[in-house]
Amino acid sequence: MVEPMSKEERIELLSKVEMPPLFGKYDLSEVTVNDPGLVKYINLSPVILPHSEGRHTRRQFGKHKMSIVERLINNMMRTEDYTGKKVKTYKVVKGAFEIIHKRTKKNPVQVLVDALSNAAPREEITRLQFGGISVQKAVDTSSARRLDIALRNLCRGAVKSTYKSKKSVEQCLAEEIILASRGDMNSWAVGKKEEMERVAASSR
Repeated sequence: MVEPMSKEERIELLSKVEMPPLFGKYDLSEVTVNDPGLVKYINLSPVILPHSEGRHTRRQFGKHKMSIVERLINNMMRTEDYTGKKVKTYKVVKGAFEIIHKRTKKNPVQVLVDALSNAAPREEITRLQFGGISVQKAVDTSSARRLDIALRNLCRGAVKSTYKSKKSVEQCLAEEIILASRGDMNSWAVGKKEEMERVAASSR
């Protein structure tokens, strides 16, 4: 009879196993996060398939344990065109990564991480109530919220650019990520970030 392994033995065994690259092409171990505020929240653990089957949904801050690529896929499912269509959205992100790799000759996950760093706002506004008067006040944005906003705006910008356009959603997502990675104002996500920070600066 084989004795069951302890948790420490399983972790040690898994650490020795070499995980294949993402989508069979992209090595996550070579990706670096240049924004120190986002290092703890961008999960670059090697995965074969970016699909955790919702195991983190009921845990507080469980989404930080999900692969950043899976979080991108999930955020693309926010709109009515892709709601509940995980396989379809998976193929869209995979196709977008191939376009990014072909155009930039870089690891597309690295381009995505750079795009998130450039699209993550550092300041935003909140409303304070003084009696019957509502006043806007500039506040610092937490790192977790910065990443949430950046992911959401990248995906919203990609979906918006498909309207009245002959480009496929893969091309639109790839262009949005590439423009954001360069800090280009033509990126919808970078434009929204600059707008948020500009309004916050005027409310100090």
